[in-house]
Amino acid sequence: MSEFARRIVVVGTGYVGLTTGACLASLGHRVICADVDRSKVERLQVGKIDIREPGLAEMVGEMLAAGRLSFVTGARAALDELRSDGMPCEVLFVCVPTPMGIGGIADLSAVEAVVDEVREVLPAGAIVVNKSTVPVGTGERTAELIDRPDVAVVSNPEFLREGSGVHDFLHPDRIIVGSNAQDAAERVAALYARLGAPTVLTDLASAEMIKYAANCFLATKLSYVNAIAELCERLGADVEDVTEGLGYDKRIGQSYLSPGPGWGGSCLPKDTSALLQLADSVDFEFRLLRAAIETNTRQSRRILEKIQTAVTGKRNGSLTRKRIALLGLAFKAGTSDLRDSPALAVAALLRQAGAELQAFDPAIRADDPMLNGAGFDGDLLTVVDDPYVAAKDADALVVLTEWPEFRGLDWPRLATVVRQAIVVDTRNLVDPDVLRRAGFSWIAVGRSPRLAGNIVGDGDA
Repeated sequence: MSEFARRIVVVGTGYVGLTTGACLASLGHRVICADVDRSKVERLQVGKIDIREPGLAEMVGEMLAAGRLSFVTGARAALDELRSDGMPCEVLFVCVPTPMGIGGIADLSAVEAVVDEVREVLPAGAIVVNKSTVPVGTGERTAELIDRPDVAVVSNPEFLREGSGVHDFLHPDRIIVGSNAQDAAERVAALYARLGAPTVLTDLASAEMIKYAANCFLATKLSYVNAIAELCERLGADVEDVTEGLGYDKRIGQSYLSPGPGWGGSCLPKDTSALLQLADSVDFEFRLLRAAIETNTRQSRRILEKIQTAVTGKRNGSLTRKRIALLGLAFKAGTSDLRDSPALAVAALLRQAGAELQAFDPAIRADDPMLNGAGFDGDLLTVVDDPYVAAKDADALVVLTEWPEFRGLDWPRLATVVRQAIVVDTRNLVDPDVLRRAGFSWIAVGRSPRLAGNIVGDGDA
């Protein structure tokens, strides 16, 4: 290893922790990842990972073989292992979940449990880094809990997108490091020196705020484009042309301009809620963010109305005894993550409306443990492992996740197994000409009525 290599402990082996640990090891550091789940640790020790993240399994395997990466149960065990090797831990990353708690504020119990476990055994001069998304003020609170002047606290928020986490880590737009101790901030920033990314050194509160500000801006942008899509439908404009025109404006950019069934996942719902609660706590009425959240909540109901209109001819038509096939359950393509998936939000509304649901997702098996991890209700729908089985006798096919595989389905074959040849494409994913030739009607989001073929509009729905 190079002379710049550091000895690092990463606590938590979810999307963020595992990606962080493996990628830091690939940069030449010695990394031990710790988790409370013993069976998960045992799988990781032999290179088996439970999450879908391109390139991650290969990197974990390579770093295990190189001796730069290892896995243990418990944060203390990780610190002890480094100490027994004569190489005390220099930096400890906290990468544990901070889910939405009561009232919408972030639940910091896992972060505090890690701090409680390690505070007495951290070596002098060590740095504790909060990489979990935490409310402004958590860094100060962490320092108070550790209560050791010889241990510094740093905020180093992550900006990893699920499905491209390894790429995002190794090719970051920026590195954010916040601390009230300049030396500690510089030492953490140096861990990423080989990446050559722009680095912002700031205080703890500002670093924590940057993470929330970024995610809430993206959520607001997505809500905005969904509102624009609805306005396009009412005015006869085409949202794809509109967003293309917007995207060329460098002040706006092309990302996060695709309309859909709403935003979800492990970050945006909880982070928008947490920032709203933080604003309330200091008596600030964050009307813009509240409107973005309300717009997103409304979007799933708008999709329900599209489906009702397409299937029954009525905006609020009954779906009792109607069978709906859902294509996609994950909150985005490239991942198997179902947390706060807008697809499940739409599914819940469909079920309430009386529909029978069958679903297919390339990343979700019928026996996938992620279904339980997402709070999945087995009575909500039936998951099958074949899109053509999902489509059998369906009154409509609803595209809910933007998997590219759906474009290449045998649509003429699907037309022979459905009850009604209707596609409600909430992602504007499938080529309408392909659907038209197969005999399907196509209901999209924000697309212009000037498009040729059997395209069904939904009026003012």
